[in-house]
Amino acid sequence: AKEADVFMVAPASANVIGKLAHGIADDMLTTTFMACTCPKIISPAMNTRMYENPITQDNLKILEHYGMEVIRPASGYLACGDTGAGKMPEPETLFEYILRTVGYPKDMAGKKVLITAGPTREAIDPVRYITNHSTGKMGYAIAKAAAYRGAQVTMVTGPVSIKPPMFVKVVPIESAEDMFQAVTERSEWADIIIKAAAVADYRPATVSSEKIKKSDDQMSIGLERTQDILGYLGAHKRDGQFLCGFAMETQDLLENASQKLKKKNADMIVANNLKVTGAGFAGDTNVVTLITENGAEEQELMSKEEVAGVILDKIMEKIG
Repeated sequence: AKEADVFMVAPASANVIGKLAHGIADDMLTTTFMACTCPKIISPAMNTRMYENPITQDNLKILEHYGMEVIRPASGYLACGDTGAGKMPEPETLFEYILRTVGYPKDMAGKKVLITAGPTREAIDPVRYITNHSTGKMGYAIAKAAAYRGAQVTMVTGPVSIKPPMFVKVVPIESAEDMFQAVTERSEWADIIIKAAAVADYRPATVSSEKIKKSDDQMSIGLERTQDILGYLGAHKRDGQFLCGFAMETQDLLENASQKLKKKNADMIVANNLKVTGAGFAGDTNVVTLITENGAEEQELMSKEEVAGVILDKIMEKIG
């Protein structure tokens, strides 16, 4: 009990929950639990009607009142033969709760963070669209790291094939216009905004309501500018709000990213060169340069999870 960093009870039966809620320590589990002063996590697992019983629910509220985290049980086929809420989550899910509790500093507790991730899709017709190679991995890594460091995180994400991180509110979108609306509706709420999404700069000027049929002639698509989300956020940045943008370049990285920092009224630009080995889309690594008004800080090749930590460290350093 004295050496534990975190105490998780999984599965936690209705009987154990009742004992813990009322300070009954009459066996090894409950005695050890009562002697622990570390963070405690409860994972209820039982018959659906037992879980939904008002007495059980009151006991869980008592545990939460005393600062313990209660994990909502999964739904599925139960050992008793019923189907419903009461199933213990998978071990990987339980481990994520432990990791969030003790695996990260909580220096971002109380911060509200808005993150964008992934590509956008700009429709040509009901079948075709214009997009880019973004997989969302960088933005998703930042969202996870911020949530695990204690922040309240909302992520606006384009279509991707990776699983969203736990403990993050996810707002799915399709187009650049969708992302503009979703972000601007939430921007006033955020203390920190991190624009990691690869948003289309142009979209088809007209969208066909029917599939465009193939012909022997050449075809051209007229394009128009999408709304500049980062520019809008910079122009409407409230006092105390930190704005971080991204810049993907293939040449003149520092010059282009530094200009973007000033033009968009951002506080930091995370820049990378698509042609540098280990940087760019799809991969699990990145090579970035952090650009602020104080200059540029080049980073070495790291995993995107490590890069996420470096970005958040720099933001927290800048906002004090």
